[in-house]
Amino acid sequence: MFTPAITGTGVYVPPHAISNDELVVAFNAYADRFNAENAAAIAAGEVAALPHSSSEFILKASGIESRYVMDKEGVLDPARMYPRLRQRSDDEPGIMAEIAVEACQKALAAAGRTGEEVDLVICAASNMERAYPAIAIEIQKLLGAGGFAFDMNVACSSATFGIQAAADMIRAGSVRRALVVNPEITSGHLEWRDRDCHFIFGDVATAVLIERREEAEHGFAIRSTRCATEFSNNIRNNNGFLRRTRPDGLADRRDMQFMQEGRKVFKEVLPMVSAHILHHLEAEGIEAGALKRLWLHQANKTMNDFIGRKVLGRDPEPGEQPNILQEFANTSSAGSIIAFDRFSGDLAPGDLGLICSFGAGYSVGSVIVEAF
Repeated sequence: MFTPAITGTGVYVPPHAISNDELVVAFNAYADRFNAENAAAIAAGEVAALPHSSSEFILKASGIESRYVMDKEGVLDPARMYPRLRQRSDDEPGIMAEIAVEACQKALAAAGRTGEEVDLVICAASNMERAYPAIAIEIQKLLGAGGFAFDMNVACSSATFGIQAAADMIRAGSVRRALVVNPEITSGHLEWRDRDCHFIFGDVATAVLIERREEAEHGFAIRSTRCATEFSNNIRNNNGFLRRTRPDGLADRRDMQFMQEGRKVFKEVLPMVSAHILHHLEAEGIEAGALKRLWLHQANKTMNDFIGRKVLGRDPEPGEQPNILQEFANTSSAGSIIAFDRFSGDLAPGDLGLICSFGAGYSVGSVIVEAF
């Protein structure tokens, strides 16, 4: 048996940022246009008027101030309100593979490794660009990696579930080095025309290199992993390859984009995640106070503050539970990895930390790591 360790991380940041102010201007222009076009129906009570959004509302609801996207123009076009990405030929790298490779190369460089030394690639993300061939296999080819590759989708928990899968295979000796990569182009499945969620998501790609602790000079040994799922419809996207088979398959239905029952999610997910982390720590004989850092899923500041208090039994000290969503917004599975990438370099050998992600499913994954 070998000890798996995270020895490198990488983050690809898209070229365009959208501030709350910019987003609000576009959304309010869309709302004004919608209300004008549907004035008669609104007056008759047949259609609800769209209220304006505001930067103050967004910040209070989420703690988000900005987000990165692959295309800014399409998102901010009131007549469109979704990204405009060019059509690629089948002979070109897909956009997910392209940004994934950038994140992987940074993770490899941080660990002093090359793509040829990798024998497992897991592409773990919320939405895949296509059904097949697997995005992971395309990434494997572009990196010159060996072994095998596969896609994994556990929504916002995809990264931690991918880490567990890779860590288990390294521990068993079936692979030597693995890349778990999370290319999240969430702007494609967000309904930018919905005031309740139009500010939530941003695009990014993250990657972690996992290898045998015995062959690494520095990094974070993976002490333990734990995953759990419980079915819920409160976060859902009904789009998919069977869409055209249904009577209204070509309709612009609201449920073909990201949907959530936010209040229910808060009420049900927070206790689940807090209990999951505490039970994981207890099973490993680790006191919550021994954790130097919590790298939580970056969905909402209020949610993270609640979980931090429940786990630690007090308000987290500055730096104990870093947030990056003010800059990146919710990047689905990638959020906790961005936080880990940016806020782990100061930990000393022997320091313990916990990576945790949670989301649709419901799903929750936690990874206990120790710096060396």
